[in-house]
Amino acid sequence: MTTPPQRHLVRAAARNNAEWCAVMGRAHGVASVFGGEAWAASRRTPVYYPDAVTLEPGADPEALVARIDTVVPGASVKDSFADLDLTGAGFRVLFEAEWIHRPAGVPVTAPDLVWDAVRDPDALRDWARAWDDGGGNADLFRPGLLDDPETFVLAGRSADGRVSVGAVAGRSSHVVGVSNVFGPPDAAWPLVLHAVGRLFPALPVVGYEQGDDLTAALRHGFEAVGPLRVWVHERPA
Repeated sequence: MTTPPQRHLVRAAARNNAEWCAVMGRAHGVASVFGGEAWAASRRTPVYYPDAVTLEPGADPEALVARIDTVVPGASVKDSFADLDLTGAGFRVLFEAEWIHRPAGVPVTAPDLVWDAVRDPDALRDWARAWDDGGGNADLFRPGLLDDPETFVLAGRSADGRVSVGAVAGRSSHVVGVSNVFGPPDAAWPLVLHAVGRLFPALPVVGYEQGDDLTAALRHGFEAVGPLRVWVHERPA
């Protein structure tokens, strides 16, 4: 069970994550709306990105599902507090994970690689190819992402200039969220945390992970602060 301070952190992490999903959606021409209980997009979002993210516990499932497109296959909902039951609306649990938090100002192991924040479309393309690692979805990260003032695409480069680790950092009012971390964890996390600490020294870091990736994050100073679920739609409502 999460404590009151942890619930506050989960709310901040969920809001931050929804803001990043909105940025990604805009880069693909998908509009979305923040409501009191949830953020949602009325048409299908880019691959890997949810159509809705709950912002408060106890969201109304029927009202939430009504805000998204369940006709086009693959609609998904990020249940930020792991307290919904969407089976009656034709959803199943895709995966479960943990929100994570790392306080501001905690010392970070010095990274072995140099880093920079990607600032032009060519560099973003190189970063996306490294993130994708041949999976066929490198075009997910479009140049419009670089126009958002609160989004920072972080690249760790080897001596020959090749992108070998990276992440996306998104700043919101009270936290900075980290997502899309890639590369060997014990190389990626020191670099990403060092970069975030230089860019946002006063902000705690949040995100979510599962499995071995969660273990790696905990090893690098994060704490787990609450569960989440992602639901995926399997049949028309």
